[in-house]
Amino acid sequence: MKASDLELTGQVAIVTGGGGGIGRAIALCLADLGADVTIVDVIPERCDEVAAQVEARGRQALPFPANVMDSDKVREAVTATKDRFGRIDILINNAGGVTRRPFLQLQEKNWRRVIDLNLISMLTATHEAVPHMIEGGRGGAIVNVSSIEGSRAAPGYSVYSGCKAAINNITRTLALEFAEHQIRINTIAPDYTVTPGTKGVFTGPVDPSLWPPFTELELESQRRRIPAGRAGLEEECGTVAAFLCSKLASYVTGTLIPVDGGSWASSGWMRDGPDDDWILPPSTKA
Repeated sequence: MKASDLELTGQVAIVTGGGGGIGRAIALCLADLGADVTIVDVIPERCDEVAAQVEARGRQALPFPANVMDSDKVREAVTATKDRFGRIDILINNAGGVTRRPFLQLQEKNWRRVIDLNLISMLTATHEAVPHMIEGGRGGAIVNVSSIEGSRAAPGYSVYSGCKAAINNITRTLALEFAEHQIRINTIAPDYTVTPGTKGVFTGPVDPSLWPPFTELELESQRRRIPAGRAGLEEECGTVAAFLCSKLASYVTGTLIPVDGGSWASSGWMRDGPDDDWILPPSTKA
């Protein structure tokens, strides 16, 4: 293994939802490894801020403010990237989100919004970018950002979790379809991660110093239910995504990698009781 196998120098990446949270972290990790990056985000000032951070790392950036629920705008972002940089090597389908609501409180317009944001945007960006990768003849890497909710029941997140489950299976299927072109496609599945969204910050610039700290109750909940004992950091998703785009992952395709501190592995086991042992609630301890 060589350190250069992790480098992405000269490659061009598109990151949807790249203005904040996990998308921002991925964009900056890719730039750290040498990639030029197009940042697609619905909040213009976040696009500009991340673009400035990419350029501060000595790479080129293209901020592209757009709502990914508008498929035409997604297509325009891909075209603008090819026009600006002359190539596309990496696609990060990160844009997504949801507000928790019981299924029977949702209307069709709510379903469609969640599907457009979380699934259709991924399909559109992939369908538009892959022909450019094929044309380039260099292969490529796609990383989809799914969720642990795509692999387990998620009350209150029914349509969202269905979209994430679809992404997981589409990833496996497209890995076969794209293999002959040396285009790899993988998925990462975070659990609870500290991002602007999970902190309730949905507008304006990203400034973690202004976010409210976790309460003692929140910290204790994380310690009990997440084997790693804490919430995830967006950079921890960024580094895994960057690895999947590098030569170090040249034989990795069609996979799902949980980036969740062990939450999926625990499958409902929690720390509890006087001995702080792992139990399946309700506790069966004597």
